[in-house]
Amino acid sequence: VSTMNAKAISEGEEEASGMRNETLGESGHLGEVKRRQVILVAYLIAALDLTFLFMQMGIMPYLAKSLGLDSVGFGYLQTTFGVLQLVGGYIFGRFADQFGARAALILSCASASALFLLMSFSTSIPLLFLSRLPGVFMHGIPGAQKVITDMTTPSQRAGALGKLGLCFGIAIITGSALGGVLSTKFGIFVPTYVGLVGSLINILIAVVWIPLQTKPKSEHSTSQSGSLFSIREILRLMKFPGVMEVFIVKVFAGLPIGLFMIMFSIISMDFFGLEAVESGYLMSYIGVLQMIVQGLVVGKLTKHCTEMTLLRLSVFVFAGVGLGMALMRTVWHYCIVAVPLVFAFSMLATITDSILTKAVPSSDTGAMLGICASVQPLTRTVGPTIGGILYKQFGVSSFGYLQLVVNIGLFVYLLKSKIPLREMKSQ
Repeated sequence: VSTMNAKAISEGEEEASGMRNETLGESGHLGEVKRRQVILVAYLIAALDLTFLFMQMGIMPYLAKSLGLDSVGFGYLQTTFGVLQLVGGYIFGRFADQFGARAALILSCASASALFLLMSFSTSIPLLFLSRLPGVFMHGIPGAQKVITDMTTPSQRAGALGKLGLCFGIAIITGSALGGVLSTKFGIFVPTYVGLVGSLINILIAVVWIPLQTKPKSEHSTSQSGSLFSIREILRLMKFPGVMEVFIVKVFAGLPIGLFMIMFSIISMDFFGLEAVESGYLMSYIGVLQMIVQGLVVGKLTKHCTEMTLLRLSVFVFAGVGLGMALMRTVWHYCIVAVPLVFAFSMLATITDSILTKAVPSSDTGAMLGICASVQPLTRTVGPTIGGILYKQFGVSSFGYLQLVVNIGLFVYLLKSKIPLREMKSQ
């Protein structure tokens, strides 16, 4: 029955994909051109949104310190934001399914505007914590993913979603640099003003360039009912063939590395002995790697390999990354390990998002993307506590050994299990 359900979903989506040009009110070549324009606009919105996000992340430690918040309090601040994003991820996805991708993007950009506005008034610690509240609906990447998912065929999806990694790489470089320059030369609150104005511009871009409905007309009615948050709905999605298995791999394959990245600001100072400027250079290096991997590697591999092959490959590489991290002693070692690390991270995120959105009905892709988007906030929520214990008790190498053991287990699991996937290559 599960296989038949998956086949029915596949056939339904492929039929619906023929109607995507009609959604834009056009047909033939002109409709295809407009579809590509909308997807490019989604990339632009995502790049700007992430740039402003990294900009505020860069100044947040300094703003918190200037207000008298210690390292423990700053950990609570990060955890607060993580919990809000965790709670809001699925609700945002359901909102996108019920009201459309454009409405979801506008909600995300409006939330970002509210966050930057509150940050600009944060002259005390309570106000700084209050500024985190709009983060519950700040989900620019899932919003852009929703547009792309609605406007691509299943066979095009992995390649199109993978290009969002370019936006991520650009944002790391420009956001970190811009936040540092603006705060140093013009004041700590200036990046918040830029983020506020930029987020308002993003709203305008979404209103003008993203169509009211990005789904084919035949799918609109199926996603207009139900509450925005339902445990029963989440469990229903997890019961589709292959969803639970792939989601487990998505959560656990990158979890140890996620814990390491959360502790990285401390590790870079204590273990690598880096200054703030040198840490910025290292982040820029990671951003460049991200752009190269997403732009030149991931897209090409999705055209020549099946998604299950790429999923196994990313987990296998992650295991190797764990071994490398366990043995690294200097920042130069980390620079070498970062190459396969970025590849595995990018590939795992792209392939699992593609697999999971194709495994559920098209009327539930927003909810599925919302669940996927909750993985990182979950790591940010539990990360400061677990990561702190690992680092203090066992050292940096513990992250590597944990990464190695977890991914060897997942690789064996993927080799032995028969997960029902729609095996296809990108076109």
